[in-house]
Amino acid sequence: MDKHIEMPYCCFEAFKGLANNYLDIYLHELFAEIGSLLAETNMTPADVAENIMPQYDEEDAESCLKNLIEALKEEKEEEEAQLKPKKEEKEKEICFPKNE
Repeated sequence: MDKHIEMPYCCFEAFKGLANNYLDIYLHELFAEIGSLLAETNMTPADVAENIMPQYDEEDAESCLKNLIEALKEEKEEEEAQLKPKKEEKEKEICFPKNE
């Protein structure tokens, strides 16, 4: 029997919970930028957690948040690159409809 489980993408509220759990922070000046990027991209909570987990003992919260920002920017670029050909195809169809 197959079981389907909906796994939503990470929202800002979920991110704040992860930041609290992994970095022991509730608020940071980089949260605004992260919130904006999360609204524009599709990243799972597991990927967010992977990017904010300190990789070594000396890594601080700010560097972990910056790692996440870079990962979100890369994800956004990849998503835009995937959508660009589809958008161009739609525009082409509007300008030059197929004869049916």
